Amino acid sequence: MVTAFVLIRAKGQRIGALGEAIAEIPQVAEVYSVTGPYDLIALLRLKDLEELDQVVTQGILALDGVERTETLLGFRAYPSRLLDQGFALGEG
Repeated sequence: MVTAFVLIRAKGQRIGALGEAIAEIPQVAEVYSVTGPYDLIALLRLKDLEELDQVVTQGILALDGVERTETLLGFRAYPSRLLDQGFALGEG
């Protein structure tokens, strides 16, 4: 199993439409709009690197409005309780 984070820079007003289109790709687990030099981040779960190549080059990059992508591979996940705490900052 391969986990990848694809950072996506979008053209102008296409962010919302691209987020929706990327979320429809079966290997995409989640899509977030973000601040910073990129507009969207997609979390992908794939069977191998060949599938990653196909999803990024023939899927995401082929969508109208995508200017560029940068792909990061995840190699270790930490306990979900720690991730949950990070997203709950400022709550309760």
